[in-house]
Order: sequence, then structure tokens, then C-alpha cells
Amino acid sequence: MPKIVINRSKQTAQYFIEDLGNEVQLEMVLIPGGSFLMGSKEDELGHRESESPQHTVTIKPFCMGKYPVTQAQWKAVASFPQVNRELKPNPSHFQGENRPVEQVSWYDAVEFCDRLSRFVEDRLKEHTKRPYRLPSEAEWEYAARAGTTTPFHFGETISTDLANYDGTDSEDRKWSGSSYGQGSKGIYREETTPVGNFGVANAFGLYDIHGNVWEWCADHWHENYEGAPTDGSAWFDESDNDNRHYLLRGGSWFSNPGYCRSAYRFIFSAGVRVYNYNGFRVACSTL
Repeated sequence: MPKIVINRSKQTAQYFIEDLGNEVQLEMVLIPGGSFLMGSKEDELGHRESESPQHTVTIKPFCMGKYPVTQAQWKAVASFPQVNRELKPNPSHFQGENRPVEQVSWYDAVEFCDRLSRFVEDRLKEHTKRPYRLPSEAEWEYAARAGTTTPFHFGETISTDLANYDGTDSEDRKWSGSSYGQGSKGIYREETTPVGNFGVANAFGLYDIHGNVWEWCADHWHENYEGAPTDGSAWFDESDNDNRHYLLRGGSWFSNPGYCRSAYRFIFSAGVRVYNYNGFRVACSTL
């Protein structure tokens, strides 16, 4: 079998820490501004029409969570005063303070951001405000790629030594061999893993970009990129107030490797049901 080439490099990321109380912290990484080609080439293995057409997007600097939101962080923010909706203090199926929170809807994730924003605003008073939010889909892909153009930020393929996804055959889900490209089959953990478990960050300093839990983005779902914004903003369908379908990115512990690609887009209902493979990470404007 051909040798798998995984790109590794050492980078220095700029970040700040948000103190949520009771020794719970939220690490935010500075994502530098720049332009990138969003979507995937037609010859990329696993390419879907929803990832076309490729288009250049210019992103302003912003900050993004170093990891998906953990259960400890969720519990801390869920205890803050309600803004628009109630939050369960412990919604996750796979329990662990340092595991990603899951079984949260898009609306739950937005409420988390609203409560966190209000908490920070009250604490900082007259100082700089930091409105937390979900990243736009363009911001998410830009941050995930971190300057790369390959299917994964570490190269052309993926391994269960580097990420948490289903690396085995699956008769139930009708796929044979979960290797991607020249990659080999791996294992299926059947659960989430603690954030940062694999010790592999991309060039921007973000962990768990591929696999573990799907991550909510702010945008409404669109079938493809025809007419998509090119300024990195979230894409909402203003003509359809009943649009309840939003976007998830990054794949999960339950996914095959093709779903974990930087370009893969997953449509999902915003709040009808919750699943143990859906989580999120937060974003905010630069200080």
C-alpha cells in the first residue's frame, strides 16, 4: 500500500482566554484575515454538487474556539441568565467534562452564544464588547483549511490516529471500507473523545476540525454556492422566513471519512430533534 503523507508543521497561534468561572475557561484563537477558494474541485474524491461552484471569499480577521464547546463550558454558560430560551444544563449523551457537548440544536447553540455575550458584556462594562456567535459557513471552512487546499488540513487523506470518525466497514450504513483515497481502514470508537485528544491542530491552532462532532454554522442551507456571499458573511434566505434548515460542518464520530472533508456540507433541521453527534464551536469579532 502506498505510504500516507501527513503534513505536519509547528505554528504559533495567538489566542485569549475567556474565564467562565469555577475554573472553567474558553480558549479563543485569532484567525487572520485573508482570501481563499471555498468549495471543492470536481475531481476531489467525494465531491458533491453542493460544494460547487468554487469561489473566492475574503474573510476579515475573527476569533474562533480552539476546540468545540465542551460539556464543562456548556454547563457554565447554561447557568447564566436566560436570553431567549431555556437550556438543559447537561444535554449530552456521552458524558465527560472535557468531551464536546452534543445533543444541542441550532437554537440551543445560538442561545449559548447570546448568554455568553451578555455575560462578557456585563463583566467588561465600558470596555470592549465581544458578541459571541456561530461562525458563518465561509468562516468555518476558511478556519478549517488554514491555508490548505487538500481535503483535510493535514493532507490528502485521514486516519483514525488523527481524528475520531468511523474507520471501519459498515453493513448497516452500506459502505465498504471507510478508508479515503490512499488511506487505510481504522477503528470505530462509537462515541465522542475529549477535545484535543489527538494533539493535532491545524496551522491556525484549531483542534478537532475533522470528526468528533458536527459543528453548527450560522447560515441557512442552500443547495449550492450560486449567489453565495464573497465577504465571509453568513448567508440567510430572507425571502423564506420558514427556512428551518441550517448547516453542519466537519463530520463526527459517526461519520465516514468523506464527510469529514473541509468542503463537505451537511443539511440539518435547526431544532426538531437533537443527536449525539451534533455540537458547535463559537466565534467572535477581533478585539
